[in-house]
Amino acid sequence: MKFGRFQHQSRNFFGLVEGDRVDELDGSPFGTWKTNGKQHALSSLKTLIPCEPRNFYCAGLNYAAHIEWGAKRKGVAPKYPEKADVGYRSFNALCATDEAIVIPADASDMVQFEGELVAVVGKTAKNLTEENALSCVLGYTLGNDVSERNWQKSDRTLWRAKNCDTWKPMGPFITTGLDPMNLDVEIHMNGKRVAGYNTGKMLFSAQRYIAEITRYMTLHPGDVIWLGTDDATEPNLKHGDVCEIMQKDIGVLRSPVIRAKA
Repeated sequence: MKFGRFQHQSRNFFGLVEGDRVDELDGSPFGTWKTNGKQHALSSLKTLIPCEPRNFYCAGLNYAAHIEWGAKRKGVAPKYPEKADVGYRSFNALCATDEAIVIPADASDMVQFEGELVAVVGKTAKNLTEENALSCVLGYTLGNDVSERNWQKSDRTLWRAKNCDTWKPMGPFITTGLDPMNLDVEIHMNGKRVAGYNTGKMLFSAQRYIAEITRYMTLHPGDVIWLGTDDATEPNLKHGDVCEIMQKDIGVLRSPVIRAKA
């Protein structure tokens, strides 16, 4: 199934997506729901972020090729993580597909995309093992972990480097029944493929991250876990670009880019 969250005439609701049609739901995929008989053309609706997370977790460096690319740019030897490190992002940074990524006027030119698979938690979970970790997952969506590389060097907590308003596009939909360890993700810039990878190359699996988080913290319905990116994250994002994160079962997360004026 493919769930979306939509707005129609100032009214927000969840729906089941079937091609170009949306069947409206009473309730939520994070609780009880049923179709209510109302159908909409997808093109007639505004697609919202697919959930509003209580907690927003992210994987640290989780792909070898991405680590090696970054090390080569710095002229140093690659250093691979020894464990599944968990980070955080800010809810304020989330935005929906087709909403603009806004680059602050004082940001450098080193603003880059990071196309990621995102696990969406469907039920409360604590002390899961790797063997049963996926039992708490409703489905998967896509994210773009926009990053300013110069700020990333100087901001110890990454507060600007990763969390400016609009810097975490997420969506378009949540798709159930997928294998998080065997999905192809592509990134296109202005209609041209610039990066891509298979999630089977994760250094630490989705299961490992979920198990590690739930050792110490309770996961709640709607929480999201962004699972890292692979490959290079160039070219830099600039005013007028359109960046698309694609996965055939989930859809296309599309983001036009705007640089704010000083």
